[in-house]
Amino acid sequence: MTKVWIALIAVLIMMFVSVQFVLPPACWAVDRAEAEETARLLAKLLRSGRLVIEQNQLLIDDQRKGDKGFTPDVFEQQLVQEFRQQTGIDLTKIQNTPLSIAFPPLAKELLPTFVLASKEVVRDAQVVINQRGIGYKNFIPATYGSQAAARFSKQSHVRLKQTTLEPRNPKNEPDDYEASVLKWLSGRPKADAYVSELTDQGQTLRVVMPIYYVPACLTCHGEPKGDLDISGYPKEGHRDGDLAGAITVTAPLSPR
Repeated sequence: MTKVWIALIAVLIMMFVSVQFVLPPACWAVDRAEAEETARLLAKLLRSGRLVIEQNQLLIDDQRKGDKGFTPDVFEQQLVQEFRQQTGIDLTKIQNTPLSIAFPPLAKELLPTFVLASKEVVRDAQVVINQRGIGYKNFIPATYGSQAAARFSKQSHVRLKQTTLEPRNPKNEPDDYEASVLKWLSGRPKADAYVSELTDQGQTLRVVMPIYYVPACLTCHGEPKGDLDISGYPKEGHRDGDLAGAITVTAPLSPR
């Protein structure tokens, strides 16, 4: 691949994200940096939301309990706390946070939009979450992530997407570019890194942030391969640390 930048990051980044930004070409270098950092923060925010769902999975799937108390506001509180631990950015004080290279104007605009989209997903899932007598409800990190990404994409100029080489949800099918990067990443050891590349003759910035399987994922995606998991899908036989997929960012570098 040409013009591939791999930037090391401080913590594990979870998924493949497609983000579309519209940027003035007059200050291309600055705008590319702004877009790339915004994409990185959006991926961390999506990752944080997935982690919050994972941490509440036993509560969500508790068939003995009706009202779980896992409201959109409770989700937001936990999301803000997790994102602050991941990045040092307090979303409750975002309006007063000074702009910088590490916190660009585009991020200040888009991060609250994603929080709102995520809360709406949790709001719409309340009937399912609070249903008594049913254990597994299919409101899992991947489900939340797909729905939040889709809702966010409709509310902004940014398109978020989860993708993987073995999608259970057809909407997560990788395009040709995503598939090529996923295959490239799958042949390399796990690393806290992301890939950033210009495509379309320099008109589009794409950022790929890998996500790796952790032990909690292996209940459904681990071994023995071929056995049906709780959702009825055959297990893929993965192990801790295997590449699970990514969040991709597609950023057209053109005027708004």
